[in-house]
Amino acid sequence: MPKRVDHAERRTEIAEALVRVAGRRGLHAVGMRDVAAEAGVSLRLVQYYFETKEKLLLFGLRHLAERFGERVAARLRDAGDGPGPRARIEALLMAALPTDEESRTFHHVYTSYAVLAVNDPALAAQPFIKDPDAAEDAVAGLLGEAREAGLLRTGVDPRPTAAGLLAMSAGLGTGILVGQRSAESAAAVLEHHLDGIFRSPR
Repeated sequence: MPKRVDHAERRTEIAEALVRVAGRRGLHAVGMRDVAAEAGVSLRLVQYYFETKEKLLLFGLRHLAERFGERVAARLRDAGDGPGPRARIEALLMAALPTDEESRTFHHVYTSYAVLAVNDPALAAQPFIKDPDAAEDAVAGLLGEAREAGLLRTGVDPRPTAAGLLAMSAGLGTGILVGQRSAESAAAVLEHHLDGIFRSPR
């Protein structure tokens, strides 16, 4: 009896191969043949699942977003039962910093998507644009929750503060990647700014 193929699992394996090779060489330099070799499958199989490089990139983008969500969830679990707004914001911001091999690859490849999206309308229309908006909504919502609980300093406006925190996290992450600063230094900068936003500790 022929072995049953789990198509969803196979597509995920190919997407993970894309992320690995893009993390080493840069997304712009990756072709479908490179991904096939990394995944240990034929080029024909990669083309069967994705047809074009663009479709492969879009699937890889969604896969990266899912993995980021898993990283945030893991940090929230580590924060203990019922973490407050600050702890949840920290989980999201710190998960985006490239502090280990997986997060370095995530930041590198996700940033590469941003660069490619500048000249690729199809990529620009994908969740790369929507996911950061969702993250901003989430952080702004948590800051609003903290304000209602009296945890924010006077004058803190949740929406622009959320946008600023996310932009800062992204910039600090790039700084880590290029060796401008250490992961510890970046985390300290984020903590400093959170201290200026929140009245009390976690």
